[in-house]
Amino acid sequence: MTLDQKQQNRLLSPVHSRFDLQKRTKKVGVTGKYGTRYGASLRKQVKKMEITQHAKYTCTFCGKDSVRRQAVGIWKCKACRKTLAGGAWTVGTTAAATVRSTVRRLRELTEA
Repeated sequence: MTLDQKQQNRLLSPVHSRFDLQKRTKKVGVTGKYGTRYGASLRKQVKKMEITQHAKYTCTFCGKDSVRRQAVGIWKCKACRKTLAGGAWTVGTTAAATVRSTVRRLRELTEA
């Protein structure tokens, strides 16, 4: 088989062999763009932040998984087009959860 015939067979074949596919990252994921720079521990922290930052979140108004980050602290639901204020990396923050539970507790005390 000549080289031209191998190339033609590869182009005509609908299923690619395992060796034709590009090798992907094993551990680094989105932080592969940093290469070996900055140290493993810092890259792991950045990986965690970037994954939470780029993830889709559930909208509290419509219930769909379509809330995406627009800028630091600004989140927008693509389905109902509501804009939310939240944390820099995630929609909800621990401080916001604490305030929400405190307000709920105080509201229950005043009603009782």
